[in-house]
Amino acid sequence: MNLPLILRLDVTGKPVKWIPWQEAVCLYARERVAWTAGDHTFELRGGISRLLGEQTVVEINSIIAVRGEYKRTYRRSIPPLTNRELFRRDRHTCLYCGRQSADAGLTRDHVRPVSRGGRDIWSNVVTACRRCNARKGSRSPDESGMPLLAVPFVPNMAEYLVLRNRRILADQMEFLRLQFAEANRILPLQ
Repeated sequence: MNLPLILRLDVTGKPVKWIPWQEAVCLYARERVAWTAGDHTFELRGGISRLLGEQTVVEINSIIAVRGEYKRTYRRSIPPLTNRELFRRDRHTCLYCGRQSADAGLTRDHVRPVSRGGRDIWSNVVTACRRCNARKGSRSPDESGMPLLAVPFVPNMAEYLVLRNRRILADQMEFLRLQFAEANRILPLQ
């Protein structure tokens, strides 16, 4: 079965992570789903119930809020930084020359170089093509005469989840968009 991922929320409605439908079914079975949202529901059929002699049917929603989730450590203020999500944040575009490229032609560039005290964090890294990264070297954008085309930012959890998943249902995207930090900060998925 090839169902899309389910958006898991805490009970306050904050996005936590994407989960496969199998995990969602377990949450429904353990009665941990506090409430649901979204227009999409999926009807899953299982085996024959030993007690009732009928086929088991579970309906899961595309967006589920889970009881007790707020107590877990899932709630990060800063999502983990990976090249895949960085390149997606910057729309596979070099933020120095503006050229778009496939992942293989892109690199992570530190705006303030690590050799000069820069940190490997969302607000200090941008997508750069190999040519621009080599040209900039261990200098700042001003020193190298290469101004940034956009300011790097730290995605909130809703933005990060959009960057993580390429197969998002319309109701899930609508829910997540309401939680984006600024209008149009993240560009639409291609």
